[in-house]
Amino acid sequence: MASFETPDAASIIDRAKNILMSPDAEWDKIDGEKPTIQSLYTGYIGILAAIPPLAAAIGGVVFGYGAMGYSFRLPLGSAIAGAIVQYILGLIMVGVLALVIEQLAPTFGGTKDRIQAFKVAAYSMTASWLAGIFAIVPALGLLSILGLYSLYLLYRGLPKLMKVPQEKALVYTAAVVVAGIVLMIVIGLLAAPFMHRGMMGHGMGL
Repeated sequence: MASFETPDAASIIDRAKNILMSPDAEWDKIDGEKPTIQSLYTGYIGILAAIPPLAAAIGGVVFGYGAMGYSFRLPLGSAIAGAIVQYILGLIMVGVLALVIEQLAPTFGGTKDRIQAFKVAAYSMTASWLAGIFAIVPALGLLSILGLYSLYLLYRGLPKLMKVPQEKALVYTAAVVVAGIVLMIVIGLLAAPFMHRGMMGHGMGL
């Protein structure tokens, strides 16, 4: 495998563009890289995962939310608290997805490899993270559905990096998505009280 260094801004942009525009070729390149989990988190994951919570916080404070003739803007403290919790949950989600990918790989004839699993989890999330920018204008929030392209990236990346036979890739992808959703719902439910408490506390303080 090729050596790997924590990427700079230019290489992160190139990677994001290439994985979206030419996923098969980029997955082949990624397959040969040898990052550490730490370098993935401090580089690509840490930066791109910040886009949705930052956009949502800015949108909530600047534009606010509205429905049925009623609108409101988030207090700055509440927006910051919510963004921090959302960011942390986003980082946890990558780890959960990676562990699911790793553990399920042998079931579908693939190779159990944690680094490969983290690479698939990290780079397949690209579309979802970038689509999160639309949260900066709540009225455009529906466009975040473009993030579903991440499911296709996951489908293309799993057989290449986890060495799952192509004929099992679709079922493997579905199993990963379902298991990941269930685990994240559990994590979200456990985190909800802390998120609500933090946002209420900051909101009342401003």
